[in-house]
Parts: sequence; structure tokens; C-alpha cells
Amino acid sequence: PKPVMILAQELDFFDVRGAEEAHRRLRDLDALFGQPGQAQLHVGADYHGYSRENREAMYRFFNGVTGASTAQSEPALTLEKDETLWASDSGQVSALPGARSVFAIGREISQSFRAQRGGVEGEALRQAAREVLKLPSPFPETIPENRILRAAGERKYPKKGYACYAVESEPGIQALVTRLHDGPLLSRPPRGAKRAILYVSHRSADAELREEPLIAELLAAEPDAAFYAMDVRGIGDSQPDLCGADQFLRPYGSDYFLSAHSLMLGRPYLGQKVQDVLRVMQWLKAQGHREIHLAGRGWGALAAAFAALLSEDVSQVTLKNALTSYATVAETEDYQWPYAQLLPGVLRRFDLPDVYRALAAKDLRQIEPWGATDGMKE
Repeated sequence: PKPVMILAQELDFFDVRGAEEAHRRLRDLDALFGQPGQAQLHVGADYHGYSRENREAMYRFFNGVTGASTAQSEPALTLEKDETLWASDSGQVSALPGARSVFAIGREISQSFRAQRGGVEGEALRQAAREVLKLPSPFPETIPENRILRAAGERKYPKKGYACYAVESEPGIQALVTRLHDGPLLSRPPRGAKRAILYVSHRSADAELREEPLIAELLAAEPDAAFYAMDVRGIGDSQPDLCGADQFLRPYGSDYFLSAHSLMLGRPYLGQKVQDVLRVMQWLKAQGHREIHLAGRGWGALAAAFAALLSEDVSQVTLKNALTSYATVAETEDYQWPYAQLLPGVLRRFDLPDVYRALAAKDLRQIEPWGATDGMKE
């Protein structure tokens, strides 16, 4: 272990208990390695920011560790004018000769990746998708646990009866699934139907069961198939309000919060949603459904497309309002797709058109694809 100083503030909007817990864990690890005291903690009395008190605590820490100085406090500071610190005469580096915007650089990188990778297909594509999505390896083969949820009364769904299930995708995480039926349905899904349709919602399975034309079309086209609609984690009935009321898609709201933390933990949020779809299909197979028509709309179309690529149980795919490509997002300055639907590193390996070409073998039907500026539509 190397010396480390954790700085926090008592009045910060970040809960100081997180810093205290991190310090306790580091202190215990240092002791296990026979080097106690390497981790230190200083909690200042101020609000969010790098206050003088905390700066001086850091000086003392570094000087004590390195012996570079005996200084314990900060000298009087002269605050320079903004203009003195500018990197250009105007203060904008974009005004410098030959300057390019971040978006222009990103566009060039995307285009270079496309030229380098060429087409990707077969097992190479599936393996690349597993790795970019960071799906568990090996993927769980057990039948997911599930529980039946109490019905919430009349919901004006396209069929007379319905039942709701919480299917455990991983410990502590449930995908919410609604099964439609012609009569009352209160117990486990009825057995017997070889074929099932699984619809992955865009924003809310509950709302889309009542309002989405694609669902009515799917029901009419396959009246004998069992019909299920699901919300992946963070969507519809599982949508959290972690950052306050009505904060789901606001800047630094709950969807961004969960997406950012997922990347910090090495598991893209979209990959977790794909895992939800794959686990629900394992549950459907255990109910006796041997053929699955996987459908999805909008954000749900992305999770459905990846799940269809990776599952042998999917025989047909219908995608409405699916994103045309990640390249178009990377190459559009004002794109309108939420952070939760983006995949770090994907363009190094493949793009969505590769996925769609592979799904042609599963009778893929694309309806009204969405471009880079469409992803925030209802």
C-alpha cells in the first residue's frame, strides 16, 4: 500500500460517511499488508470544494511523506485576473489557428474506427458484444427465481387478464414482467404455448401495453403465442427517484447517476439491461416456451437487439425506433440519446449495423429506425 490522503468536507452535498467508510476499508487493508497508518482522512468544516483548510492538510501530508518541505500552512495567495490565465487572446482555444472542436475530433476518430474494423460477423461479433457489454462470464445458466406480484386492478390492457412477475436477473435486481391472458391470471404463467412474444419497453411496459400500436399488431399477428412485456432495470415500474422528484432524465439525474456509477464499476448500464432480457428469456424457456419472438421499442430495442444476437432461443426479432448506429451518435454534435444507452469502446469493435445484419437470419423487421437526434422521444 502507498500513502494516501482522503479529503472530505463536513458540509458537502456528498455524504461524509462515504469517505469515512472508505478510510476504514483502506486502513484494514493496510493492516493486512503489514503497513498500518498509510491511509489518512481529513474532514474539513466547509462546503463542497478544495478549501484552504483541506489544502493545508494535503500540504502537510505530502511534505510528511516526501520530506520535500517543512511548510505547514499556505502563504498569502495572489489571485490572478482571468485574462492573465487565458490560453489565447480571446480566452477561447477554438479561436486559435488550426483549432478543432472536441466533436470534430470525435467524428474523425469514429470514421477511422469504421475504416479499420470493417464488417464483423459470426462468433467474432457475438464475442465482441459480450466483452463490450461486460456480461458475466460464464453467464448464469440457472433458472431465475421469480415471484408473483399483486395485481393492481383494471389497467385497460389489450386482453382481459394479466399477471405481473419479478424475475431475478441477479441478486437484488428484478426485471418486471407482465403476462397478458384472455382470462384471470393470478398464478404462475400457464404452460403449453410453444411460442412466446417478449416485448421490451422503451419507457414503460404499463403505458405501452395500453398505448403502443406495435403491441396490438403483435397480438393480432400471433393470437396463439403467449405474450409478455417487460421493463429492464431502471425503466417503467422499476424507475428510481434517487436524485429527487422528477429527476430521471435531468442533467446529473438518476439515469445519469446510475449510468456513471455503472461505468465506474466496470459494467455498462446497457449491458446490465441486456442481462435482464437474457435472464427473462431463460425464465420463459423454463415455462415451456421454445421459440421466442423478441420485440423492442426505442431504448428497449437496443437491449432486445443485443439479447437476440446472443440468445439461441430467439427465432424472430422486431425492432421499432432502434438506433441506426453508434457512429451516427459519435458524429453528431447535438445527439439526443441518454447516457444509459451508450457503450464505451463499442466503435473499436463493431457497430449496430453489424448486429442488424446478423439478426437478418432471425427474420429481423425494422420499423421507423431512429437517428442520433431522436433518442429522447416518448
